[in-house]
Amino acid sequence: QVQLVGSGGGLVQAGGSLRLSCAASGRAGRYYAMGWFRQAPGKEREFVAAISWSGGFTYYADSAKGRFTISRDNAKNTVYLQMNSLKPEDTAVYYCAARETLSTLIYYFKEYEYPYWGQGTQVTVSS
Repeated sequence: QVQLVGSGGGLVQAGGSLRLSCAASGRAGRYYAMGWFRQAPGKEREFVAAISWSGGFTYYADSAKGRFTISRDNAKNTVYLQMNSLKPEDTAVYYCAARETLSTLIYYFKEYEYPYWGQGTQVTVSS
């Protein structure tokens, strides 16, 4: 079982930055691929970014490319999402997700591929 606790959300003006964090607790010695998703009001949850356990492989939604950066610190069991140049359309609840994997090099970007989810953190970008 993996528990995920997201934090770092808040209210920011357009063009500003936020860094989300997701602290994970799970079984030692296991590899976990991590991802960030978001859900805006009235919309379905969508993929934002993913990272392999090694941190060497990342993947982004088109909406996040060039503005968001996913990273991780395995010593702290924490994954981050640095969000720059925020836009009002980035307003959503952001969720981190985890999946145990046999490989340190793989990532996932489909919602159904992640069995573990954090509680979500609200990001609001004002215009």
